[in-house]
Amino acid sequence: MLDSNMKSQLKLYLEKLTQPVELIATLDDSEKSTEISTLLQDISTLSDKITFNKDNNLTVRKPSFLITNPGKDSGLRFAGLPLGHEFTSLVLAFLQVGGHPAKER
Repeated sequence: MLDSNMKSQLKLYLEKLTQPVELIATLDDSEKSTEISTLLQDISTLSDKITFNKDNNLTVRKPSFLITNPGKDSGLRFAGLPLGHEFTSLVLAFLQVGGHPAKER
């Protein structure tokens, strides 16, 4: 899903995580669900602070995924595949949930 250049860049950002991050995917049998699962698996291999799990029993939009801290019910949920300009939002979500302090202006 992610090319090697994108993985290298993302890995640099994920090194800034100070707290564990859990990805919880809620998927169906669609092609988009397969793509989301592949993306999240790829991302979870880039940092030992990230775990990836599936929970198809949640009553939320499918396909979607939650970026949260282990043991918490809240976090940031993405519906669909965050590629293109949405990928920046995905990276920022990882940094926020992972405890990296926001940059002040």
